[in-house]
Amino acid sequence: MIPPRSRSQRRRARSRGIALPVVLLIAAMMLTTSAAWFEQTVAAARNASAIYDHLIAMHAADSALTACARNLLNGSLSGVPGASGEPAGWKSQAMFESNSIAPFASWPISLSFRAPQCLAETWRLTNRANAQAYLLTARGYGRNQDSQAWLQLQLVIDGGAVEKHWRRIAARPF
Repeated sequence: MIPPRSRSQRRRARSRGIALPVVLLIAAMMLTTSAAWFEQTVAAARNASAIYDHLIAMHAADSALTACARNLLNGSLSGVPGASGEPAGWKSQAMFESNSIAPFASWPISLSFRAPQCLAETWRLTNRANAQAYLLTARGYGRNQDSQAWLQLQLVIDGGAVEKHWRRIAARPF
């Protein structure tokens, strides 16, 4: 005859083997948490790289815009003739590519994909007939072709006064 089990023996028999599923559950939770942290780290690294590319492109475009404005003011650069109203030649790829200049003789390729470019277009202001107005458009690159920044400067020379109005182009025109 089998002796009857005591209450403590029956309790131990029911809880026997529960440790392995608990340990496996905790290990699965730790693995899931570390996989989520890894994905978050990879996403943050990609985001930081994209911001770095955008900053390189923005600085390149800003440098080109500053150099072109300086060259325009000292007379070493002339603008492409424009029609009445705000010039729109910068929106055309053919116009921009054929008339833009690279204001720097050398540009470190290690910084960006290509040297920045700028286009100067003349502008006739209807309300200020004696003023000379230009629309300067600059394109800067990051480390690849797709990371571009576009900036514009509206430059108005009226007598001895020079007015500068800066703006960023949110979407690439072409």
